[in-house]
Amino acid sequence: MFNKTPASLRLTLRALGRLIGYPDADLRAVLPQLADALAVEHALKPERLRELQALCHQLAAQDPMDAEARYVETFDRGRQTSLHLFEHVHGDSRDRGPALIDLLQTYERAGLQFGAPELPDHLSVVLEFASTQPPEVAREFLAEMAHILTLVFSALLAQGNPYASVIAAVLEVSGQRVQAVVLPEEPEIDETWAEPEAFAGCSSQGQARPDGAQPLHFVRHPRASEGASL
Repeated sequence: MFNKTPASLRLTLRALGRLIGYPDADLRAVLPQLADALAVEHALKPERLRELQALCHQLAAQDPMDAEARYVETFDRGRQTSLHLFEHVHGDSRDRGPALIDLLQTYERAGLQFGAPELPDHLSVVLEFASTQPPEVAREFLAEMAHILTLVFSALLAQGNPYASVIAAVLEVSGQRVQAVVLPEEPEIDETWAEPEAFAGCSSQGQARPDGAQPLHFVRHPRASEGASL
């Protein structure tokens, strides 16, 4: 039976965080246990639980190289499905650094020492942290990221990707509605990495406020007043 207010979310969130991780040999070895753990706390709707268990069985049966290649293609190529949550908000701008520091401080205030190989905003890390918190705290914490998770879910759903069920489960556990939204157009990879022409004006890509006015500041060189000599 689905429990709308579970007494604990520890196993559910930890299992979801593990399931959204890279499908290496270590993950594949514990897939049966993950499928069982997702059902223990009765925190998921029956249909969502069946989707997640089907994903576990699919990963276990799939050729390891194919599973790993699909994961890389899904989450490492294209910003819309990135599992680094702050990338959806800050991109590659300088604002992402302070946001990551703030998140690390959130972990530290909870008495946890960060030691994961991923960045602190990776969804697997976020879920691992949430699993250590009381249910009401975990739900509130994850709800703050619901708008980002909804975008990732929508992108995966549009691709027909079974990992969409993991994101949907996180939204449901945090008390949020699961619904697809219209996605902003994503630039081509070549366009994202293209360098601006040397004398074609100033690019605002990567700035804290891209596409906004970027003021120029001119500073007189000390030697300018002495006159130039050849």
